Amino acid sequence: MKAPLFAAALAVLAIPASAHEFGFAGVLSNSNKGEMPGITLSVGKPLTDGPIALKSGMLYELEIEADGTGELALEGSGFFRAIWVNEVVVNGLEIRPFGLESVEFDEEGTMEIEFLAIKPGQYFLKIPGSKGESQRVDITIQ
Repeated sequence: MKAPLFAAALAVLAIPASAHEFGFAGVLSNSNKGEMPGITLSVGKPLTDGPIALKSGMLYELEIEADGTGELALEGSGFFRAIWVNEVVVNGLEIRPFGLESVEFDEEGTMEIEFLAIKPGQYFLKIPGSKGESQRVDITIQ
């Protein structure tokens, strides 16, 4: 019985270094973080400067800032289903949801959504009911 356990222990020690490249925290480690532009919610102003490109398997933090000029929301169920949400931070409170459908700001404030991009494809976030191109941001997960 001791021989199989000893063999299993040796096999674990023989794992190549490339299997450990994400470090202790795995995909949530700092070495796996990507940069992404923030989104600003303001009546009559563009959400962001242009389309956003993300890489599948990378961790991102989306900062959404509302200036309080109106009660504004963001919807994009396709995008929210293509990511895994680690946490949502509002006023220093961390929320760990199962998933998101949309977010809404009734007043001025900032929200941070930390997520892992998963499913490659073309997605969007937009202000519900809006028709203007500046009220929508296209997001590609590669």
